[in-house]
Amino acid sequence: MRNVFKSNRIEIWNLVPEAGLVMVHSKPIYGTISMLQKIRPHGSKTDHLFVGTLRFQYFTVAWDPETRQLDTVQSFLDISEKHMRDSESRDRCLVDPKGQYLVMELYEGILSLVKKTKPRKGNNDYLDKPEQIRITELDVRASAFLHTDTNRPKLALLYAEGEDVVRLATYRVVDEKLRPSNFIPHKDRENDIGDLDLGACLLIPVSKGAADQKKYIVRNQAAAKAQLGGVIIVGETRMTYLDDESKAIVEYYLSEAALFVAWEQVDDLQYILSDEYGYLQLLTIIVDGVVVTGMSLNKIGRAPKATALIYLGNGLLFVGSHVGDSQLLSVNADGEGFDLLQTIPNIAPILDFAVMDMGNREGETASNEYSSGQARLVTGSGANQEGSLRSVRSGVGLDDIGILADIKHIQAVFALRSSPQSPSNDILLVSLLLETRIFQFDADGGIEEIDAHEGLSLDSPTLLATNLDQQLILQITPTIIQVSNVSGSGTIAKWQPPEGYLITASSANSRSILVAVNGRILISLDSKLDEITTRDLGDDDQVACIHVPEKLCNVAVVGFWKSGAISILNLTNLNTIHSENLRRKDNASVPRNIVLTQVLPEATSGPTLFVAMEDGIVQTFNVDKHDYTLSSRKRIVLGTQQAQFQILPRKDGLTNIFVTCEHPSLIYGSEGRIVYSAVTAEAAVCVCSFDSEAYPDSIVVATAENIKIAQIDKERRTHVRSLHMGENVRRIAYSANERAFGIGCIKRYLDDGVERVSSSFRLVDEVMFADLGKIFPLDMNDGWEMIECVTRAELPIDEDSNTAERFLVGTSYTSPEKQGDDVRGRILVFGVDSDRSPFLITSHILRGACRRIAIMGDKIIAALTKTVVIYRFHPESNISGNLDKLATYRTSTCPIDLDIIGNIIVVADLMKSISLVEYKPGENGLEDRLNEIGRHQQSCWATATVHLEDDSYLESDQEGNLLVLKRNLTGVTYEDRLRLDVTSEMNLGEQVNMIRKINVETSASAVVIPKAFLATVSQAEAQNKVPRSTDDVAQRASVECTTVHDLKYADYMRPEMIRFDAEHIFPFENISAANSGQEDENSLAGSEEARVISVDKDSDWDVLTFGISKSYFLRCASRLDMSSNLESEGNIRAETQSSIIQGVGLVSDTTGFRSDVMEVDSNRKSEVGFDHWPFLIPILKLKSRLCFVLPSIRSPILKLRPIRLITESKANENQTNAPRRAEENTASLPVTDRPKSREDSGYISDNEPKNRRKLKT
Repeated sequence: MRNVFKSNRIEIWNLVPEAGLVMVHSKPIYGTISMLQKIRPHGSKTDHLFVGTLRFQYFTVAWDPETRQLDTVQSFLDISEKHMRDSESRDRCLVDPKGQYLVMELYEGILSLVKKTKPRKGNNDYLDKPEQIRITELDVRASAFLHTDTNRPKLALLYAEGEDVVRLATYRVVDEKLRPSNFIPHKDRENDIGDLDLGACLLIPVSKGAADQKKYIVRNQAAAKAQLGGVIIVGETRMTYLDDESKAIVEYYLSEAALFVAWEQVDDLQYILSDEYGYLQLLTIIVDGVVVTGMSLNKIGRAPKATALIYLGNGLLFVGSHVGDSQLLSVNADGEGFDLLQTIPNIAPILDFAVMDMGNREGETASNEYSSGQARLVTGSGANQEGSLRSVRSGVGLDDIGILADIKHIQAVFALRSSPQSPSNDILLVSLLLETRIFQFDADGGIEEIDAHEGLSLDSPTLLATNLDQQLILQITPTIIQVSNVSGSGTIAKWQPPEGYLITASSANSRSILVAVNGRILISLDSKLDEITTRDLGDDDQVACIHVPEKLCNVAVVGFWKSGAISILNLTNLNTIHSENLRRKDNASVPRNIVLTQVLPEATSGPTLFVAMEDGIVQTFNVDKHDYTLSSRKRIVLGTQQAQFQILPRKDGLTNIFVTCEHPSLIYGSEGRIVYSAVTAEAAVCVCSFDSEAYPDSIVVATAENIKIAQIDKERRTHVRSLHMGENVRRIAYSANERAFGIGCIKRYLDDGVERVSSSFRLVDEVMFADLGKIFPLDMNDGWEMIECVTRAELPIDEDSNTAERFLVGTSYTSPEKQGDDVRGRILVFGVDSDRSPFLITSHILRGACRRIAIMGDKIIAALTKTVVIYRFHPESNISGNLDKLATYRTSTCPIDLDIIGNIIVVADLMKSISLVEYKPGENGLEDRLNEIGRHQQSCWATATVHLEDDSYLESDQEGNLLVLKRNLTGVTYEDRLRLDVTSEMNLGEQVNMIRKINVETSASAVVIPKAFLATVSQAEAQNKVPRSTDDVAQRASVECTTVHDLKYADYMRPEMIRFDAEHIFPFENISAANSGQEDENSLAGSEEARVISVDKDSDWDVLTFGISKSYFLRCASRLDMSSNLESEGNIRAETQSSIIQGVGLVSDTTGFRSDVMEVDSNRKSEVGFDHWPFLIPILKLKSRLCFVLPSIRSPILKLRPIRLITESKANENQTNAPRRAEENTASLPVTDRPKSREDSGYISDNEPKNRRKLKT
């Protein structure tokens, strides 16, 4: 088995012959996995997995073959000081070759050493506590354990000294007494090698070879030879082999420079390396016995850039890639070339994405975005040569049961019953271009092709075949209609068109038959093939398609070529009951297939008419069962050519429709609406329902090559379709009018050994998923011009307010000194010509990079370096124009994302969170203005933002945190109303690159309402909202998943904890203090009981207000000098009578609690300046649960308002006076209106997220 970790999930894959890698288990982890190593405990027959997360939590898991689950064996936390600087590289974990020690590299200049021990009785722990070891090597590029014969492991460190020196040092991890070494350079360092390749970044430990090969040590270093058992330093231009014992060195210079990123051992002398561009190379050590004489490097081939390489034996190599698809390769024995055996798709990292809906294109009755089920996420995935454009849909999968036969040129398939006694289908009739073939199935699944069956015609293609009842079979060919008796009587009725005429279209139900002869004559027949009536269309029109519904009596639907209309006809006289013209003004498409059936329940809806047009659009209508009028017309795009419908009956009396086209779909009813789900049957030509005894509830799928029997999955799956670009898809913009995507790409490639970068803008068709027209390259003459953003807009083309679809591209120059100080970016406006190629309309030069572009009505909002600018586009002609600056707004650092709500601009700043800016048009000759109307006061390294609803905004930061901010419109002062407060937050564990808002209407009882899609570095996710009507449900769910037993300060300050607004806890009442017994030094319980004084639902803070007994609220100053560490903005007099704290509620099932708070004499009065109050945690009991008020890491100032305590003994007399006294005391309290951030106050908690201390690039 092989283990793969993906962000927050561990997957176990098994290598199966002929099937490749098959996933046998997947386990989610609460945290972002940063390291994974295998280790075998003493006495264990199998390996365990050592897993570490970014939040310094570590555990080991073992595979249980009986339950087929991963079981946690041991877990512990890293106790190192949190203020230490993170290591420059990613977190690493090394296991020595003998499996006795683990070394973790988490911080700069620090090693965490873990020793493996024997488990004691009653305790399964086999890893000792980590010990901290300080080293002088700070900038460590790589590290590795070397092979040694002693019980003292040797560690090699590749580190940099400044910018021009790279060195290698080796140490023994433990001394002679097996105690951790001190790692003192002049005392403990065994090797110190300099003059290494400046690009060296990997270390490959080399084993000593076979056991019978003895290594000889020569004391004379001048005559020493390098032997096996050393280490290879992998550089960009040369490789260096070091024998760490003899100190002999062997060098090998590369013919071409390469930056290697991963390696894997094949055997003792061969290693596979992968470089930055995905080239796989075979490194071979050339030896004479055990003496290393040289090295060679040969190219194998090109694969995705490897994040990890795993050699599975027998020439099989697994290439795990984060920037592209992972692959299973079979490397040739000579090391030259490989065969691709399996591809495991991966859509990460997602740089940008667009949300599109191919349904409701006209929008006559579209009240719900993405309601058609044709919603897709189109992502710019991968990086460099693995960059691709991917279409992600949720749909239904098909599980293939088997292949019936390899038959080509299949036109249609029909399922029949061979006898009245047959309870299910046992005959499959296959229509080809010139003939018809019949296959018979038995009860055991046996299949036999037969030459004849009850007089059916097999010498011509079949247009229609069906059972009229238990004994009759109807067959329609271009030249004859016949009815056969399955009891052995053969053909009992025939009908033929006049000589020289052919049947061009037909349809039937159990009672009626309608055919079109030569496309001009409609003939209605009964089940005995007696003519009822005819209708000659003459030269007025021709029949394109026919459908006779099963449940509606005496009606048929006919589509016409010339008029492009459909008509509902009466089968008794072929008169028109209702007609509908389907053509649009700009399209001459005609109907090619029709289905009228009951998809939604009859109690809520009538039958639905589906019409497949020639251009790939499917139109739907609601049909009135009484007068057959059509209503609720909708259009949905399924491809570029006509779709073919096949009705699939359901057991509940309703039907599904299988659609074969470029994007096969299954149409079905769900929650009162019609849904189009993608189906994994891209090559399907035709299908039919096939409910046989051996294959119940199956369908027959015919492709261009064969016939398969399959079953439709009951669960929806995610379907991904890729368009390989070979470059980074940096930005995506979707234009529904042009039916295309505008994408900005950045290509990185080698040209004669020199790395070059180019950028371009192109169009991609939304349906065909292929390039359109010509590619527009960007300026590469003076520096590299990079695409930063792409968006679409409807801009004016003349003075009469006529508009046209345009794409706007923002760029930046990476070498501004070559352009001059005045040219550092551009705004490009593109149009689309008749060949569907982009052409440049205008180029506006900027003095800064254009990071983002948004549209506000007819105005263009551009986020430049340190500035947000509003432009207006003035057309000079249809193909030219210019941009005029209207107003500017100066940001704190650099704006990186924008969102528009009316005339308000949401600006996400690189370091200073988000701000709200309002656009004010100039009046009375004054200039237009941008005024700041809101700001989040705390620092936050933002990555994306979007407006959710009303006054709420969603923001993501670089550490994977999500924040929901709300405008404080009810604030008392002007500064209060400018403030954005955090109402909820969570830790996603992954950095969000892009957020897209969606509007989806849900049922009134829906617990979760989708609000936005989030694209992270590894996947796409959905951001949902819990409606207020289901607060109690959400609260009970949090009780089940959050249990706090020994919650300490370091724990409750973590951002993973779920926060709730005040209304999530409201209306809790009669809360009394927990643990009413004796009070110890860490308990908050006392003899007096605390009660809820008020629940202010309209509070600026959006939180609960609690009354706390007098001995609790001052436990803070004895451990932290608040006056010296916090910059006071106003002294708050904390009386010992009583207090109120405002916080955030969380409910837990626990019955005990210990808090890390401070004790102060209850008789002492104190004045303390508070900028934050994260130290006081009231414990309140409600029924059988405890309510903890948890301050959050991003909470604003927690205001204290003294009131008189309501105790149980004085509850009656003080019940009416307490609110009044609270108002009196509050009125005299000096409280600041606008708090400073923690950074401004000089206080940063050790438990703050990493982005508070250090920016990771």
